[in-house]
Amino acid sequence: MGNRSWALILWVSLSLFASGSPSPDNLQQAFPIVEPDPGHTKLRLAREGLDVIEKITTPIAVVAVIGPYRSGKSFLLNQLLSLSCSKGFGVGHMRDTKTKGIWIWGTPVDVNINGVRTSVFYLDTEGFESVGKSNVYDDRIFALATVLSSVLIYNLPETIREADISRLSFAVELAEEFYGRLLASLIIKLNNYKYYAFDIGQDIAFEPAKLLWLIQRDFLQGKSVQEMVNEALQLVPNTNGQFICLYIGVNQIRESLAMMGENSTAFSLPQPHLQRTKLCDMRDDELDPTYVLKRDQLKQLVASIILPKIVQGKTLNGKEFVSFLEQILDALNKGEIPSTGSLVEVFNKGILERCLKLYNDMISRVSLPLYENSLQQYHERSRELAMKAFDEQHFGRHHAKKSAVQLEEEIDKIYKNVILANEYQSSKLCESLYTRCEDKMDQLQLLRLPSMAKFNAGFLQCNQSFEQECVGPSKINYKQRMLKMMGKSKSLFIKEYNQRLFNWLVVFSLAMVVIGRFIIKFILIEIGAWIMFIFLETYTRMFWSSEALYYNPIWHIIVAAWENLVYNPVIDLDRWAIPIMIMGALVLLYYRCYGKRKHGSRSLLPLFNNKTGSTRPRHLDPPLVAAHSKEFNTSLEYLKPGIVSPSSSLEAQTGDNASLKENVSSSPCANQLCSHSALSVAALQSRAFGFGEAPRTIAEP
Repeated sequence: MGNRSWALILWVSLSLFASGSPSPDNLQQAFPIVEPDPGHTKLRLAREGLDVIEKITTPIAVVAVIGPYRSGKSFLLNQLLSLSCSKGFGVGHMRDTKTKGIWIWGTPVDVNINGVRTSVFYLDTEGFESVGKSNVYDDRIFALATVLSSVLIYNLPETIREADISRLSFAVELAEEFYGRLLASLIIKLNNYKYYAFDIGQDIAFEPAKLLWLIQRDFLQGKSVQEMVNEALQLVPNTNGQFICLYIGVNQIRESLAMMGENSTAFSLPQPHLQRTKLCDMRDDELDPTYVLKRDQLKQLVASIILPKIVQGKTLNGKEFVSFLEQILDALNKGEIPSTGSLVEVFNKGILERCLKLYNDMISRVSLPLYENSLQQYHERSRELAMKAFDEQHFGRHHAKKSAVQLEEEIDKIYKNVILANEYQSSKLCESLYTRCEDKMDQLQLLRLPSMAKFNAGFLQCNQSFEQECVGPSKINYKQRMLKMMGKSKSLFIKEYNQRLFNWLVVFSLAMVVIGRFIIKFILIEIGAWIMFIFLETYTRMFWSSEALYYNPIWHIIVAAWENLVYNPVIDLDRWAIPIMIMGALVLLYYRCYGKRKHGSRSLLPLFNNKTGSTRPRHLDPPLVAAHSKEFNTSLEYLKPGIVSPSSSLEAQTGDNASLKENVSSSPCANQLCSHSALSVAALQSRAFGFGEAPRTIAEP
């Protein structure tokens, strides 16, 4: 009993272990052959799947399905193998991908191809563009499936995108590069432990797989799926002549697929059911009948295009296929592989972009605008450094020359943009300087006090600033415009200069007449102003125009004096004329209001001076007063019609105002005598009492 119990326990344990992990003995299941590393950046082999393949002694053919994640690749393989989801490849309905790496169905399908029994394996690949993976990892999966497969089914939902074409092109060209990375030869170990060496080099010919474009869509809008694929793979014409590098890159992608063009076909497959999450639970009679019909047609199509995997003209059995996979995967994991989606040479994408960035960074440091020669020197220096960096870092030998040409074209494109930017910045700078000088010339035309010296100074300043600051290719054009504009401004200023100066001198002479007459009360200023005014008016009347005056030497003297007065190194009168006039008016007002109170009024009559020149007040001289009084009384007697006694009282002598005015008006010389008498009285009072000056109201006639 004890031995039987231990045997039963051991049998149960082995059964549980076998059911918990894939066993090479149970081939009715999927096995991983390639797994991702923990960082999901590189790939590594899975031995359990490889052990299954190594047992195959017949030629091997591989059908691989690639495509985006969550596109139904695993379900499609189960349909091709007529397997349910529970028995076939694992199908997931969650957002994360179910398949990791590359899986193979353990039981090959034996077919007869050209009289040769061939074992067909079906590969399920991890979908690309899923979350949490790098593009490099997706590219390795894609490229490895392309290299291993005999029939490559490109499973795409709805339509063909440019990114899908670019990714496939990358996989094809990357497969060529894998062969080139093998340094000496590709050694395939045979099952009898002999080695066949296939000498290969960088230019080894790659045997492409049969490509099947499988488009899952329900309608085609009048086009067959083959027409849609052919249209997507046609070369793109450059109709407008722009973006040349872009069109070259796009067409290079399509040209790289030319080797697969004859081996490609297209097929459309409608959706099996609207409820995609329940597909695994449905029987064929529950699926869309159109889908079932198209699925059976797809099985026949795949079976008709299957061929054994051929490397260097030889078919591979299980051990040879595993050896081939090991060496290809080792070459793939060595070094850096650029990601897909590039529009330039795929193998040198990263290096080319870094070199372009190096050139762009160096040329961007240049402060625009510059003269063409200086910009050309910067371009040559930056281009030399970028090409040197590319020669040191380029990826692969076969595509280096083409990538170098592409790099030069991209550099030339950037340089053309820099030239356009330099022309724009030069035009912008010169335009601002031109506008500034134009505004300056307009301001000089409107000077309040016209000055030829100030105009010439502004003219010279504008010309010098333009010559120093305007640089670049636009300088020649704007310099011609500048000289033309400044010449017109100067001609206009000279034409109006003499007339404006003449008008100012007329106004100035009249102003000085008023100032000399009523404000300063200096007769010489008034006389000089009248002389100037009369000269200006009479001369122009005599010669019928003011232009004749401009040739007179006196006018030249006036102009020279005016220029020295208005604009000189000490003062710019056009700027300070108004402040000076305001200050002068304030000083004059202060003098008129407060100067007389402090110093007294000044007599317009001569003061009495003795022999010593003293003007001090004299003491009262009674005899002199009596003599003048007698003279005054005698003068008054002539003013009256009757005889007035000298001894009469003051009231009798003067009378009232009315009678006096009447008597004065009746005398023929009354006005003269009255004025003389009043002057005598004022002089008498002033001398008698020692006053320094007589009142102005009496002294002035």
